[in-house]
Parts: sequence; structure tokens; C-alpha cells
Amino acid sequence: MERITATYFIETPYELEKAAAVLAGEQSSGTFVAVPGETEELKQRFAARVEAITPLETVNEPAIPGAVSAKGQYHRAMINVSWSIENFGYNLPTMVSTLQGNLYEITQFTGLKLMDLEVPASFAAHYKGPRFGIDGCRKLTGVEGRPLIGTIIKPSIGMTPEQTAALVKTLAEAGIDFIKDDELLSASANSSFENRVDAVMRVINDHADKTGKKVMYAFNISDEIDSMLARYDKIVAAGGTCAMVSLNSVGLAGAKKICDQGQLAIHGHRNGWGMLNRHPLLGIEFPAYQKLWRLAGVDQIHVNGIENKFWESDDSVVKSIDACLKPMLGGYSVLPVVSSGQWGGQAPETYRRTQTTDLLYMAGGGIMAHPDGPTGGVVALNQAWEAAVNGLSVEEAAAQYPEFSKSVEKFGSKK
Repeated sequence: MERITATYFIETPYELEKAAAVLAGEQSSGTFVAVPGETEELKQRFAARVEAITPLETVNEPAIPGAVSAKGQYHRAMINVSWSIENFGYNLPTMVSTLQGNLYEITQFTGLKLMDLEVPASFAAHYKGPRFGIDGCRKLTGVEGRPLIGTIIKPSIGMTPEQTAALVKTLAEAGIDFIKDDELLSASANSSFENRVDAVMRVINDHADKTGKKVMYAFNISDEIDSMLARYDKIVAAGGTCAMVSLNSVGLAGAKKICDQGQLAIHGHRNGWGMLNRHPLLGIEFPAYQKLWRLAGVDQIHVNGIENKFWESDDSVVKSIDACLKPMLGGYSVLPVVSSGQWGGQAPETYRRTQTTDLLYMAGGGIMAHPDGPTGGVVALNQAWEAAVNGLSVEEAAAQYPEFSKSVEKFGSKK
């Protein structure tokens, strides 16, 4: 019988084997005490198995509150645990409840993080995965051989539909590939969702008629499911190509329902990521996280950025990009979305460390606050990536490209 395997980083004051066995039992057929129905036959079929334990260091202080060690020692390890597919079938919410449920509450652990997961090949027959992914998003935007260059509507909230549309017109004429609503805006008192779609798509459709280039705009449809479906249909009817969902807010079932519609590329925003990942021994690592959303069908997903404005290290960002680009189930392509305090100055290092242009590279202030305005910002971003692929340093690129040089003057000191 096929099995799903999860890798965990754990910390425990108990013997590693005993702590791992508690995890496997609690998240399958067992509980804190033997019960009459847990027969050997049942356990053989449904009990989780500890497949491997790799001991790491021992520390004197617990990572998070939990059981107290009589010896003042807390043992860390990587463990692999597997479950039969029979336990939950092809049911993502129940699978997540199994892989990430009450195990975080277990007193045997003073640290636990889901690092990665592997699903069997049969999942491909039950989950269609991303309908567009990297190739589809390139086709929709007409961008080849370089990253998609994108930005976020700023101010995040407070602009009217007409003001938003005017900014979109400026950005479209500047050559932008992608624009998105901020995650803080879905519908506000002065910007209803429907009016914003109408105003923005008039500009985008008119620009496409004139130039042949259709800017991808990710309208934030995050809401209750019925409302999200109605908003999705509104975008389709207006000629849009993309919808955005706040993944941690709408959940796997909500996101999958939207992805299953199959007519729009789905931009997955991971706001709230820090509460799931920031602690080194609590939550979930991005390689596991992005696989769940790929199964749900998300086409684009945020990965933060090099030298970002948040807490995440460059190593972590590179690892996230690599995770997105790693093949899954023979396809399931997902486009990494680089964002957070980005401007052209990070492009050379991003390319040096990832060796890919299969990115949606987004800059908010890095475009909007350019000395020549949004037009100069878009030009500078394209110059930065051309320079990065050609192996130029920031200094060499600034000497060659005037718009990028102005970016360096404006943003270089904020590095």
C-alpha cells in the first residue's frame, strides 16, 4: 500500500525513539493509553511508522515550552514518519491534520517542525495541480527569457478604482508585466471589488488592443467561498487573467475550490508566513508548505527575496526558490514570486545564487519611488535583470544603464 512520508526536525528531553513513537501513535491509531479496539491487525494496517531517526545536537535549554528535562538536556533529531494512504485517502485537509495536527501539542516535544513531505505518484491522478504554472504565466504575459517584472498597487488601501486604474495605465505604458492588489485590499468603502475590476480592466484591455501586450493583474478575491467564486467570474467576464488568494486566510479547501475553476492563473500570497515558520523549531518549512499549495493548484507563490525587508535569511529564500523549481509529480510547475523590499540592486545576487529567470520579480517602492517615476522604475528593473544574466555587478550595471543608475542612487544606501 502506498505511503506518505513526512520529515520532522524535533527536540525532546526524552529518548528519541520513544518520542518519535509517541508522535507516530498519536497521529494514527494510538492515544495516551491502550484501548480495546487497537488490535495488532488494526495497527499493522493503519499505524504510522517511524522510518528513520537521525540524531543531531543536544542542548541545555528548550526551544519552546514543554516537558521539563530532569537532566537539563534536550535532544534534537531529524525523523521520518510514514502513513498509509488508506488513513485519509486523497483528502488534503485530513492529510494536513495528520501531518501537522495535535503533534505540536504533545508534551514530549520542546520543538517540532515539518520540514518536507513526499506523496506517492497516484496523487497526480487525483489532483490536477497548477493549471498554468511557469509556462502558462509566461504565455499569458508574453514574457520569455527573463523574469516577469511586477509591482503592487501602493498605497495598499485607500485609492479609488479610478485612481488605481490611472496608476495601472502608467505602469502598463511603462512596460510592466504584472500588477497585483495588496493583500490588505479586497473591497473597501471607496473601492468595491466590482468597480475596481471594471476600471482596471478597461485600461488593461485598451492597452492590449493597442499594443498586443496584456498586463496580468492579480485581483484579490479572498473572502468566503461563494463570494470568491462570484469575484472569480467577474474577472473572467472582464477579460482578466489572474486572481489572488491569501493562502493562509482562505485555507487549502478554499484555495483548491478557486484553483479548480481552471480559467485564471492563481497568485498565492503567503501573508502570515512568519507565524508558521519564523521559529526554527516550530511550524513548517517552505519545501513542505509549497507542495501542499501545488497540490491545491496554485500557479504562483511568494518566496520573499534576497536582502529582503523582513527577517528571512538569503539562504532560506534561495532554498524556497529551489523548492518551487524542483519537479513534483511529473509536472506541477509553480512560479516563485520574489518580493519584499526589492529593487534592481538585488537582481545580480538573486541570479548568481539561483541561476534562473523563472521568477515573478516584484518591486513596490523599488518601482513606484524611482526618481523618474514608475516608468523609470520598470525600465530599471528590466535593465537590472539584463545585467544580472550577463554577469555584471551592480556597479558595472549602473555605469551602463542610466535608469538603473538612478535606482542605485535612490535605493543603494538602503541596502
